[in-house]
Amino acid sequence: MELNQEQLEQFRKDGFLLIRGFLDQKSCSVIRDIAKVHLKYAIEPIETEYEYIGIEKDIYKKSVRRLRQVYDRDIVFKEWMENREIRPILEQVLDEEPILVTAHHNSIMTKLAHTSTQTCWHRDSRYWNYSGDNLVSVWLALGVENSQNGVLEFIPGSHKMELKESSFDEKSFFQADIEENQTLIEQRVSFDLEAGDIVLFHSELLHRANANESDEDKISFVYTVKGKSVEAIEGTRSSKFKEIAL
Repeated sequence: MELNQEQLEQFRKDGFLLIRGFLDQKSCSVIRDIAKVHLKYAIEPIETEYEYIGIEKDIYKKSVRRLRQVYDRDIVFKEWMENREIRPILEQVLDEEPILVTAHHNSIMTKLAHTSTQTCWHRDSRYWNYSGDNLVSVWLALGVENSQNGVLEFIPGSHKMELKESSFDEKSFFQADIEENQTLIEQRVSFDLEAGDIVLFHSELLHRANANESDEDKISFVYTVKGKSVEAIEGTRSSKFKEIAL
């Protein structure tokens, strides 16, 4: 599969692109069922809500926010991350050979019902260390995602914006209580997703998500690729995990 020129121009302009029904329902169900087992038993490595927000409450200490390092957890996860159908698209948006990174994302992302927290506005590049910003993430919905259960929100074009250092807090989150930031945040967009939908988004794009206020867990899959010319900076987390040429 390849993007048409309109889709490619949209990605370059907005920093994200939605593709409906990319993965079949059966494959989504298999991935989701395996993920549920790993979540049920909190199989390490994981990140909890407590680790993300730092609030010492049992409800957050026991709530898994993400399963880390999923490439090596199960062959089904690995096969999705090496999916051949998406490779031409990745080559188009990166404009060079895609390299799968396992240092960042490489995760089953969750918002568990009633025990999740919001994801603050941020750029993924805030904690990544590379020689350039030509990195794109692939978000796969494994079920319904909407405003009630924490669907992703994006600020179109923010991947190209030069934002002031003062616009971010000490944890590099984009501060929602600053007036000039609020003007930008008002431009946010989101899409209700179904299982099999994917969203591609640039590493510099501002995005966020609400907590899950529904009665069902939301489970998603996200991984990241970089352009071949982009190198991980030695001595950082970005350089400590393997990379796979696709």
